[in-house]
Amino acid sequence: MSKLWVLALTLLCAFFAPSALSFTNPLKNPNGSDPFIVHDSGYYYLTTTTWNNVQITRATSIAGLKTATPVTVYSTSTASRCCNVWAPEIHKVNGIWYIYFTAGQNTDLGGQRAHVLQGKSDFHHENEYSAYLVLSKHSPNAWVIDGTVLTVSGANYFVFSSFSPSNLQSLYIAPMTNALTLGAMTLLSQPTLSWETVGMPVNEGPAALYNGTKVWLSYSASYCWTSAYSLGLLEWTGGNPTSPSSWIKSGPVFSSAFGNFGTAHNGFFTSPDGKETWLVYHSSLSDPAKCDGSRVTMAQKLGWHSNGEPLFGSPRALSDNVPVPSGDGS
Repeated sequence: MSKLWVLALTLLCAFFAPSALSFTNPLKNPNGSDPFIVHDSGYYYLTTTTWNNVQITRATSIAGLKTATPVTVYSTSTASRCCNVWAPEIHKVNGIWYIYFTAGQNTDLGGQRAHVLQGKSDFHHENEYSAYLVLSKHSPNAWVIDGTVLTVSGANYFVFSSFSPSNLQSLYIAPMTNALTLGAMTLLSQPTLSWETVGMPVNEGPAALYNGTKVWLSYSASYCWTSAYSLGLLEWTGGNPTSPSSWIKSGPVFSSAFGNFGTAHNGFFTSPDGKETWLVYHSSLSDPAKCDGSRVTMAQKLGWHSNGEPLFGSPRALSDNVPVPSGDGS
């Protein structure tokens, strides 16, 4: 074989071969539900619902999350918050790292409450944490799940899912006096549109998204045991963030496709170099979607329209070789 043919064959193979700087989904399977990722000081930190504790998986590359060993940072036998541990999220508030999560009793789901674990200014997953009941000052008996932190014009707010006076599982917002204390909770969004009410009317799993001065809240709509479970979007239009009139609803913006079903309960994270915004979400690999530990963690780059609005696209197929986040050396 001539040197020319060898060169041509080498180039052809390189062209069709998947990039070394790519990964395949899922990042976690099983127990990949309700995922949240942050990147800080050279590490990705992943949390998911593991049902009876809070675990953090840490890796220097996004692909490394698939094989890294999780570390348990919270587990308790205290009856009021021992069980049904859901949706932990890692947030830095006033220079300190916190993990917000839902927990309750092992007998039923009526005792679900929001809790927070306090860490340190330098975040390591081996830190010791202390647990607090977040809403104890204002709503000690409120059923609260899926809490997240929203920052608007320098002020922090806690956004979560609870039941409205109409008995609809809805989104609420409360100003944060500090990382552990909330002001009065206000109803922000109720599931009233057709795509929010499949199986059961639901608004849950909020996540904050930013692009320059623009602010959004994504959220999960419809019943999680259906494949119609999808993402909606609230866009802040200015004014008081606790007023429903300050937000415009649209959706669904991200829904089942390419062998992924019930693609919702997401988070957003930035690439290691800060140049890209990424979407992490869970998916069920069967139709209709399941709402249990069989769900998997998926990640893909978020796009942007020319006007600065987010472009979610469609869920990536499991067979896709996904380019790694910008600045990830994998």
